[in-house]
Amino acid sequence: MFIVVESGATKADWRIVGKDGREVKSFLTPGMNVSSMQMETIRGIIADGQKQVKDAHYPIDDIYFYTAGVITEEIEKDLAEALDKIAPGAGIEVQSDLMASARAACGHGPGITAIMGTGSNTCFYDGKEITKRVYSGGFIVGDEGSAATLGRLFISDVIKRKVPDYIFKEFSELFDSSYEGIVENIYHSKLSPAGYLGSMAPFILKHYDDPYIKTLVDGNFQAFIDRCLLQYDTEHYAVGIIGGFGNANRHIFTPLCEKAGIRISEYIPKPIKKLIDYHSK
Repeated sequence: MFIVVESGATKADWRIVGKDGREVKSFLTPGMNVSSMQMETIRGIIADGQKQVKDAHYPIDDIYFYTAGVITEEIEKDLAEALDKIAPGAGIEVQSDLMASARAACGHGPGITAIMGTGSNTCFYDGKEITKRVYSGGFIVGDEGSAATLGRLFISDVIKRKVPDYIFKEFSELFDSSYEGIVENIYHSKLSPAGYLGSMAPFILKHYDDPYIKTLVDGNFQAFIDRCLLQYDTEHYAVGIIGGFGNANRHIFTPLCEKAGIRISEYIPKPIKKLIDYHSK
């Protein structure tokens, strides 16, 4: 049997799978991003997963672990050491969330893939390796097209009172709209800054018919197209979109892509099923 773990910013999806591809157990833990979280916290989350795996009493031969922030060999080594405690001696493969998206969208063939969730990222995958990527930069200096960047653009206007009055009033009934409260929530809430900003996306998109909101949303997606996707060979390869945020806004994003000459191969809200298929084969 093997384990596939696919972790986003808010939650990690764990699946125990038989060699025939049949799922025998699934559970969730808090999400992980090893570039923005302390390794001690990551080890604690993995330990929670370890307990659930051991409670299931299944022999594990391999672990495939995907999460954001896997950018150095040292990080890979630290994660592998923590994962080894789940099933000592099992084969362990640690990969980035970008590789997860590539394998989910492209399988063993070439293509362009884009993550559109709390954060965003893109790459070209040749069927085995990621051979080109436009670095996302994170929500502070990049992450165009993501929920966190949409939240950042919106909350900046909230602070400067540039949003329509009726939207500000409704926002204030659901969120702390005071300057002090906003700053506190961005930098000191239980959510990560990106998680807090991304949590505003459903509220923002509910008002998409408002011209101000439409401009904000379309501008965020257009920046993703112009600054990221069009740096790839979109004339010859379609783009697979991974993530719930992209999927939820496909009716907005797809027409913008079509205008730019970009073909979308498919939207995959959750890549875990595709990853199970990939490793089963």
